[in-house]
Amino acid sequence: MKKELRYLDSLACLMVLAGYLIFTSPAHAHVQQGQALSFLTGLGHPWSGLDHALAMIAVGLWGAQLGNPAVWFLPISFPLVMSLGAMMGLMGIPLPGIEIGIAVSAIVLGVMVLGEVRLNLIMSVILVGCFAVFHGHAHGTELPAGQSGFLYSMGFVMATGCLHGIGISIGLIHRWPLGKLVLRGSGALIAVMGIFFLWQAIT
Repeated sequence: MKKELRYLDSLACLMVLAGYLIFTSPAHAHVQQGQALSFLTGLGHPWSGLDHALAMIAVGLWGAQLGNPAVWFLPISFPLVMSLGAMMGLMGIPLPGIEIGIAVSAIVLGVMVLGEVRLNLIMSVILVGCFAVFHGHAHGTELPAGQSGFLYSMGFVMATGCLHGIGISIGLIHRWPLGKLVLRGSGALIAVMGIFFLWQAIT
């Protein structure tokens, strides 16, 4: 248990360090203005939509509940599969029901956290990966005109990692009985918000 907590603490520290490096990187003299804009646009995009942000935080919360190795595999698999979805969006490959898929991801992931559902690792990764396609496609199709798709993608993948890290960091309270209740309450809130997002998507 102590070893697992050390892993989680280390991951939280790495996410803080990554965030620092991300936000300071555009200050380098050799980064062109257009490139920095593309990267920063991608970096800020996941934070601009509450539906995206809550689903990505939920991945971290659920991973923290599941413990090793899911706490590592879920936050890694989501950005990787999300990148494939983004590539589809950048290439103009259609994906029906994107907003519905994103809303359902918040509902399902919220329920996973609420129920502290313990799927096996493969099923957990597949579930997270399926939702990641919708999130990635939405990011890819919203690339601003004239900006670099590669740097934009790098930005939103890194931002996604930070959101996962926030979820994992919050999930550290899982070690206490009261913390477990708080996490399950957070899952309920995310699921309810997902229902609201779904209502918006279908009306």
